[in-house]
Amino acid sequence: MSAVIDRIDSSFRVAELEDRAAQQTLAMATSLISLVDLRDKYTGGHSSRVAGYCRQIALQMDLAHEQTEEIVLAAALHDIGKIGVPDSVLLKQGSLSEEEFEWIRKHPEFGWMAVRNVDGFQNASLMVLHHHERWDGNGYPGNLRGSEIPLGSSIIAVADSFDALTTNRPYRMGRTAEEAIREICRCVGTQFNPDPVRAFCDSMR
Repeated sequence: MSAVIDRIDSSFRVAELEDRAAQQTLAMATSLISLVDLRDKYTGGHSSRVAGYCRQIALQMDLAHEQTEEIVLAAALHDIGKIGVPDSVLLKQGSLSEEEFEWIRKHPEFGWMAVRNVDGFQNASLMVLHHHERWDGNGYPGNLRGSEIPLGSSIIAVADSFDALTTNRPYRMGRTAEEAIREICRCVGTQFNPDPVRAFCDSMR
């Protein structure tokens, strides 16, 4: 009986240590995300807002709890690769040159490389890698098309675009929520997976 109790107690301790390690890893990731937001004062809080919209979409789609949490984690991390983009590009207020835009196009890969080897972040890292793919195959970095794109990436793409459209920038005012939703609906089937868009619209009603 004593041996059984010892094994149970040992299992609880291992689970507690694993949970603590996961919390510390998430705390470190959150700190890195805040550094990205701090670099650009006009997008401060962007990552957390996108994560919140993704939770709305996932809940509306009735996804499993574990899948929802992985998507929310990936959404919080989706721009972490911008740490590797020079300030001269990231903070530029005017139009980007083709060479400068290539730096922006690299941020999903930078993000994937940053988190892919972190225990428990493997699925999230793939969602980060592909959050700029397009439903019609004209996105980046993999030119994935349709159902080839991870569902989490498609959900992040909708949430990310909505927040970008509704955020004020130095060179333009943000659109209203209604205007942003209309623009996203216009791009269903080309830029966006129809299912997350439908779920997002339903969640915003």
